[in-house]
Amino acid sequence: MSVALHLYQQLRDAPDEDSRAKIIATAFEQLEDRYPNLKNVATHSDIRESELLLQKEIVEAEGRVRTEIKELEGRIQAELKELEGRIQAEMKELEGRIQAEIKDLEGRLRAEMKEMEGRLRAEMKDLEGRIQLQLKEMDRRIS
Repeated sequence: MSVALHLYQQLRDAPDEDSRAKIIATAFEQLEDRYPNLKNVATHSDIRESELLLQKEIVEAEGRVRTEIKELEGRIQAELKELEGRIQAEMKELEGRIQAEIKDLEGRLRAEMKEMEGRLRAEMKDLEGRIQLQLKEMDRRIS
């Protein structure tokens, strides 16, 4: 026999209202003993409400993440521009130093070339003088 039918028979057979009240109280006590967490069981509406709250929180979190991503992108772009500016400035500075070094090297090379030219002319004069002496010596011997 089902529990509900058994409870109905007990209530119908009860001699007075006090007995019926006791039967009902006992039935509730048995129900609570059988399902102790009944008060903590979530209903469909509780679950739906939680679901809607979670969906709302997810949308808000996505919005915050998008905002943070945009902020990060902005900061990265600013840092890239700053780095690009610094690199260009450093390149100009290096280019200036290289140009100065090239001019310095050109100056030193010109100085060395003049020095070598002077030495070569002196050697040529010396050789010319020796050749002239040898030619005069040969002319004297021949004559």
